[in-house]
Amino acid sequence: MWHITGNSILLVARGADPVGTGREVEIAATGLAARGGQVHVALTSEVGSLSARLAASGITVHQIGRRSQPDAAIVGRLAILIRHVQPATVLSFGRPQAVASAAALAIAAAGGRRPRLVCRVAVAPRTLTEAWAVTRADRLLASSEHVAEACRKAGVARHRLDTIAPAADATCPHVLTRDTVAARLGLDPANIWSLCVAPLVARSRLDRLLWAIDQLGVVRRDVEHVLVGSGSQLHRLRRRARVQHLAERLRIMPSCECLPDLLREVRFVWQSGEVALGGGLFDAMAAGKPTVAVESEAARQAIIDGETGWIVPPLPESEFPRRAFSLIEDDAVASRLGAAAQGRAARHFSADRFISALLAAVR
Repeated sequence: MWHITGNSILLVARGADPVGTGREVEIAATGLAARGGQVHVALTSEVGSLSARLAASGITVHQIGRRSQPDAAIVGRLAILIRHVQPATVLSFGRPQAVASAAALAIAAAGGRRPRLVCRVAVAPRTLTEAWAVTRADRLLASSEHVAEACRKAGVARHRLDTIAPAADATCPHVLTRDTVAARLGLDPANIWSLCVAPLVARSRLDRLLWAIDQLGVVRRDVEHVLVGSGSQLHRLRRRARVQHLAERLRIMPSCECLPDLLREVRFVWQSGEVALGGGLFDAMAAGKPTVAVESEAARQAIIDGETGWIVPPLPESEFPRRAFSLIEDDAVASRLGAAAQGRAARHFSADRFISALLAAVR
């Protein structure tokens, strides 16, 4: 077993629920702590149940973000925290946190010892600022070869770059019954449920999701959908759902504290755009749920088309709801794809393998 003896590690992440990147942060924090790391977590926004879950696991959490979205003020607060904690390593999750961590380290380490910076990214850098941040990292941990290649093109040296597959793990304790989840979220326990987890921003292409929900409602009125995410488009999406008369079938919420329990009760998980780690795709696989996703890097990595779920092209738009409909109509197909997805998650995206790779990078 690998050990980190006497090392303080500061994880920097957005506030989130324990799905997608949020689940990776939870796995990383508890896994590194179990192997001897003195783990601190700095959260750059206040959304989600991750803070409470980490604290309940004995992880020291620092809430440096005071809004639903990270802002410029977190850089100064993070620099102060780095000086206070004096970590041997700063491990960031996501491109915005990589930028904040690189900038904070430049401030905190002026005239003194600089901690190592390790950045985990699941989407290729899109701006010059993001490219600058990833080239500042002592090690960059890409979620796939596609992301790694994009980072190499951005200027990251090969000897500083590792590819670490996402962690798919569904060992969160099952606490709530279906009826309790339904009561908390305002769902009908007799209906079929679907789930999408995504930031409410343009690149998530949630217009596709709302259109697909509208089309499914034409043929099946007993399906309810949950969209979990925060972002600048929250109010626009809620307004559009009302205009399209989807509000009675679609719940849009910035956070969902019972998300692991909800995940176990949905029929399928879907994704309409380019989202880090596909939002809930890998978590769905680990829970034995089939997935439907519009083509993206995360979808290609997670899903074997026709075997563990469906990957659909952006056009024609009808393919997205059509594949989802196949999982609603045919219990046998949904069960077969879900079982295959769970097996794939265990073989290729185990939490133990993820932690071992993180340890190697941190050391």
